Amino acid sequence: MERLDALTQAVVEGDDDQAEKLANQAINEEIDALKVLEALTAGMKVVDRAYTRGDIDLPDVVLAATAMKQALPAIEASIGLGRKQETVVGTVIIGTVFGDIHDIGKTIVAMLLRARNFRVIDLGVNIPPEQFVEAISHFSPDIIALSASTTATSLEIKPTIRLLDQTGIRRKVRLMVGGGAVSEEFATRLGADGYHATAQGAVETAWRLCTGGKTASLPVATST
Repeated sequence: MERLDALTQAVVEGDDDQAEKLANQAINEEIDALKVLEALTAGMKVVDRAYTRGDIDLPDVVLAATAMKQALPAIEASIGLGRKQETVVGTVIIGTVFGDIHDIGKTIVAMLLRARNFRVIDLGVNIPPEQFVEAISHFSPDIIALSASTTATSLEIKPTIRLLDQTGIRRKVRLMVGGGAVSEEFATRLGADGYHATAQGAVETAWRLCTGGKTASLPVATST
């Protein structure tokens, strides 16, 4: 679709104004919000591959990420308008582990969780283990979700889990892990209760953890 292709290109070029404009136009044209989100992530994948090959520099990646984040509010607003259920499914604390400043994937998961009527406490990025423990003690969540986007920072998941065990909190919450550097095998070794490679899959996993395996009754997104 021409509009979505242009949106993908706007992210690739790091054009935040154009990305925001095209996302709003797509939503106003009643293009499914998830398809709009897929167009944004497609752009980031192009940028990520180019950076991995050494074709572009880190500032180019930052510009693309900024463009994507600029477009997300339009999608979130559209998803919010599609809500049909007001009962809170569960509470999720989500954050990127210590040393990791990547937040796009985490932000998308948090957005989709809210669309499913989860209460979400987003701690942000570069979160030390102690802050996760403090937040759990304060908010009493059903799930804690840890995100790591690099191989180096994925190792920071372990100290957080270790502190959860030491404080006795681990047995009180379900643990989900995810991010670009986390695999299903690694999640299993960590003893996580839930993992999925995609944002939508992560939301489905959270739903199952909070509802005892029941199938979700609300779509992740609907167009306006």
